[in-house]
Amino acid sequence: MPEIAFTEVAPVVPVRNLAAALDRYRRLGFAARAYDGPERYGYVERGSVSMHLSEWSEHDPLRTGAVVYLYVSDADAVHAEWVASGVEGRFVEPADTPYGLREFAYVDPDGTAHRVGSAVGS
Repeated sequence: MPEIAFTEVAPVVPVRNLAAALDRYRRLGFAARAYDGPERYGYVERGSVSMHLSEWSEHDPLRTGAVVYLYVSDADAVHAEWVASGVEGRFVEPADTPYGLREFAYVDPDGTAHRVGSAVGS
């Protein structure tokens, strides 16, 4: 039996307003586009990272928010870039972790927590 290869993953993140979310991800440096069809759905990509956005009328950021972890080459540089973008939301400053990563968090208005990390000293 041939070995099965997993080649990509794209988490589906709930949003309240697709247009606002696509704009926010563009400001964070992602290429962003809406699905060309009747569903309120979109795609964001940066480098080899992809996420899908799904507009959901029942989404409540306090109950149905998502968490994604993004591994990057330089968490401090991404933090500086994202803070400078002026996007709404809450940022937690970068810090070294006991598990060898330098990481920060950004929680957007839709309740998605983006944890972003790189190897300590990178």
